[in-house]
Amino acid sequence: MNAVVIAVAIMLVLSLLRVHVVVSLIVGAVAGGLLAGMGIESTLAAFQKGLGGGATVALSYALLGAFAVAISKSGVANVLAEKVLNMIGQQEGKGTELVKWMLIMLLLVAAISSQNILPIHIAFIPLLVPPLLYVMGRMQLDRRLVACVLTFGLITPYMFLPVGFGGIFLKEILLANVAKGGVDVTGLSVMQAMMIPALGMLCGLLVAIFISYRKKRIYQTVDTGQVGSASNDYNPKSLLAAGVAVVVAFVAQLWLNSMIMGALLGFVVFSLAGVVRWKETEGLFTEGMKMMAMIGFIMIAASGFAEVMRETGHIQTLVDSSVSVIGDSKALGAILMLLVGLLITLGIGSSFSTVPIIAAIFVPLALQLGFSPLAIVCIVGTAGALGDAGSPASDSTLGPTAGLNMDGQHNHIWDTVVPTFIHYNLPLLAFGWAAAMLL
Repeated sequence: MNAVVIAVAIMLVLSLLRVHVVVSLIVGAVAGGLLAGMGIESTLAAFQKGLGGGATVALSYALLGAFAVAISKSGVANVLAEKVLNMIGQQEGKGTELVKWMLIMLLLVAAISSQNILPIHIAFIPLLVPPLLYVMGRMQLDRRLVACVLTFGLITPYMFLPVGFGGIFLKEILLANVAKGGVDVTGLSVMQAMMIPALGMLCGLLVAIFISYRKKRIYQTVDTGQVGSASNDYNPKSLLAAGVAVVVAFVAQLWLNSMIMGALLGFVVFSLAGVVRWKETEGLFTEGMKMMAMIGFIMIAASGFAEVMRETGHIQTLVDSSVSVIGDSKALGAILMLLVGLLITLGIGSSFSTVPIIAAIFVPLALQLGFSPLAIVCIVGTAGALGDAGSPASDSTLGPTAGLNMDGQHNHIWDTVVPTFIHYNLPLLAFGWAAAMLL
């Protein structure tokens, strides 16, 4: 049996059984290493070696948590929540429905913008989502729908639009690795190659909105003073400080290419403006880091898991075994390449890391099977994107959970991972395969 397949399966099964994701990743990594014959010492050494890869991201999220708490203390959260609540008022029916759609569009536009227009990735979630939890609770809006909306906005832009993070994924990673495999990509439209898979993502989003989660879901109302609640504890000075802090954080993140420095400088602005008193700084900072601790530890453990999978050498074996099964069948070849990409990304949690792994083998194979350059780009790109939604270790699922679970009423696996897996990976498989056969 392939060690990577077993390790990913163990990790997913344990996660679905509500074993904590960090524990699931560790157990899966150890099982995979032992099955590959690495031995317990080599497996643990590889796991520990990989932990450092997630440290930067984990620290970034911890500081973003502190920054989010500082923003909520400024009163911006309350103003935003109250504005939406005033729109709801005592209205029923169409009035509430209008606010619901405005809220969904707000989150969708913010998520899409975070990938291309203002490339800050998931940094906006702990700032924007928690203040709206009170409003979502009042409207009985199903948070699984919100998770699907956010994940769509975090993934679809980079796999279709070649700007921002999309420029990195589509041009610097996808096209570069396909060209390295011997395909002439000169003049090739990457948007044309990825259009049909992107339509699959859109279909999944529409199903989530209009079919799966259109009914109301009851949540416990957040008490005044807690995360996401609405209160009157704010003043113009604190709101101005919050605006300056957000601008400083975003500019620093873009200029220095560091979420760590962006969040830290934003927090300093709050301190200097007096919104956060100096004697409160330590406690507030600790509170914010606690809120984001889970996502940080999961990212660290995921890096260790990915390193063990690479050290086993069974990723290459998995790809090679798929090649031997395919034979001369283009239809079978396309679906197996997509499934291998799905499996690898589910375990590693990163589309950006999956493409270089699979392109080296899949590109020559696709050429041998007679796929066009456009179809090859589509296959490799879709195989890489598959599994980003629905992976317990992906920041595209961890980010939405971090915002939606601020009050402890949103489960990472059953309310984010499973819904996004069903609504995005299944359509991506179908539309990706169709695109490979048509292009």
